[in-house]
Amino acid sequence: MRRASTLASSIIPRTIAAAHDGGATTVHNRILQAAFFCSSSRISFCNRRRWLSPFLNSFSNGSARAVSLGVTGALASVVVAASFSQAVYAKEPPAGELVPKDVVLYQILVGDPQKEASTYEVFSLIAKAFLDYYDIPYKVVEVNPLSKKEIKWSDYKKVPILMVDGEQLVDSSDIIDKLNQKIFPEKSVDSALDENEERKWRRWVDNHLVHVLSPNIYRNTSEALESFDYITSNGNFGFTEKITVKYAGAAAMYFVSKKLKKKYNITDERAALYEAAETWVDALNGREFLGGCKPNLADLAVFGVLRPIRYLRSGRDMVEHTRIGEWYSRMESAVGESSKDQGLV
Repeated sequence: MRRASTLASSIIPRTIAAAHDGGATTVHNRILQAAFFCSSSRISFCNRRRWLSPFLNSFSNGSARAVSLGVTGALASVVVAASFSQAVYAKEPPAGELVPKDVVLYQILVGDPQKEASTYEVFSLIAKAFLDYYDIPYKVVEVNPLSKKEIKWSDYKKVPILMVDGEQLVDSSDIIDKLNQKIFPEKSVDSALDENEERKWRRWVDNHLVHVLSPNIYRNTSEALESFDYITSNGNFGFTEKITVKYAGAAAMYFVSKKLKKKYNITDERAALYEAAETWVDALNGREFLGGCKPNLADLAVFGVLRPIRYLRSGRDMVEHTRIGEWYSRMESAVGESSKDQGLV
């Protein structure tokens, strides 16, 4: 990605220089080179706009030769526009000295069916999305949902718990806020309006989106078994434990999901999931991300919640029947693969 940025930033300035030097044929070739480069390299629209701005500025400066190449520029823009759906999004890495050296995430992979409120460990997944996006290395400790012996040392008996260089961070929203402040101490959103929008949608994730998921994941026995097959394949279970957890857990969570459906007044699980997906797409209002040209904390929260279901039946149905697929693909490209398996509970 960095090489792509370097190539683009070198091609376009040379094109502009050629325009001023009078090499019409050279200019024509270089404009097309830049255009096809932007197309074939799968660069995001935001980056294309930045890289092409010197060329566009040459028009505004009234360069006669640049104006004479307007047709070529138009053709180039068509090539660029045709590749928007192929975008790859560069990350924004924190300064090296600010990256935590020792990060440990305590999570529960398989939840306690007796506790309705913790049937789906989405909050650990939101923390993971943040860590993955910023390429912060971390270890995961799976917590036994019954004994919780792995966190007996802590006064806080819930998950997630994130240990950052010896400091304990708890509650997913606080974890993200404090970690964000640690690695970007001088970073701020562009305006109070942007900050309010980001916080509004983070609350929507916590208060609405998470409650739609369990009734969909465990909607029927086949989907419940599909989910637990994923869990047992990614968890630390022996052969006997895998069989027990898969079938007993799936049965238990199937009935728990029915209670959750009633608790949150959900009449049609899929309809509720589709409505949530469409609500999020409407919030984007045509932007690549809620954060504009790059994901903000709300984008990461929604993606963190949806990532583990994307290739289950519920997630496949969601992408097929709503408009969320393009945003999700952009987020997959921006965040990259998780350094740890995502957990379903």
